[in-house]
Amino acid sequence: MPDLRIGVCYDFRNPPDSGTSNQRLYAEILEQVQWLDSIGADLVWFTEHHFVEDGYLPSWIPVAGAMAAVTKHVRFGTDICLMPFNHPVRLAEDLAVLDNLSGGRVEVGLGMGYAPHEFRGFGMPVSRRVSLMNEGIEVLKHCFSGEKFSYRGKRYQFDDVVVTPGFVQPGGPPLWIAAMSEAGAERAAKYDTNFLPQGLKARSYDPWVQRLEATGRRPADYRVGIIRSILVTDDRERDWPAIRQAERYRMALYNRFFAESGEGFGERGEPVPQTWIVGDVDECVDAITSFIDDFGITDIVSMAVPPGMRPSDMNSSLERLFSDVVPGVRARLRQ
Repeated sequence: MPDLRIGVCYDFRNPPDSGTSNQRLYAEILEQVQWLDSIGADLVWFTEHHFVEDGYLPSWIPVAGAMAAVTKHVRFGTDICLMPFNHPVRLAEDLAVLDNLSGGRVEVGLGMGYAPHEFRGFGMPVSRRVSLMNEGIEVLKHCFSGEKFSYRGKRYQFDDVVVTPGFVQPGGPPLWIAAMSEAGAERAAKYDTNFLPQGLKARSYDPWVQRLEATGRRPADYRVGIIRSILVTDDRERDWPAIRQAERYRMALYNRFFAESGEGFGERGEPVPQTWIVGDVDECVDAITSFIDDFGITDIVSMAVPPGMRPSDMNSSLERLFSDVVPGVRARLRQ
């Protein structure tokens, strides 16, 4: 099984009544990431959405480039980059530049989106998302090869393309595919990528495992990642309420997206857990270790700045996460 990596995730959501300018929030997060890099964080991931009133991050590569300039160790990735809204050759070029700026510290997790307002904003029907997703993955794989290629698909046609300046990482940045359904799980298995399961276990994680095993592959040979936030605290009653309020705000947007799209509702079953882990060091070690054992998780990121809060509000918890919890989890896994 690949080594465990734990880090943070950012969406840069800044509620209109936060009292903080977007410029200030970006600057504070950049400073926080530089500090997290120095205390042992492995990952910095980003989520992407568009046309959201609170400034939800629409463009992650410029942010990752700025962070790459002030860090040495963390790897940058996405959960998720919305493939239908990113031209695959242009995305590959941006990733090539970021791969060089960061010294080969970039990965990319892809999803196909579901929020109707985003497709309207980009002037495309939701019905194209599957073909844009699949062809986008195929084109990226060609781009990452470093070889000249031509491509003929329903959405994209290219002749004699070579992406420059080339990639630091042989074969390009590692690819991840997100899934909430059997079709998404099949896609990740088909394209032989790392995996970002969401939603019901029986509809995402289990079908992916079954498909790999049916084709002679081992799930333990792949990276499996998720956003699952962690609050390390000795006083839940003091520290949890503000985060709970921010989490309710955060989830209200996704609930709106789900309601508008008709996805994500009406099904019952065991979820792939994404609820917050809250507790002292020992409680967090226990919960994370159990989660890893149950789902083969190799990569966990915690939302570093819940919307409406400042980066400094979370620094105490994050320091204990990387100084105490993560070493405890690694020690437990070695037993």
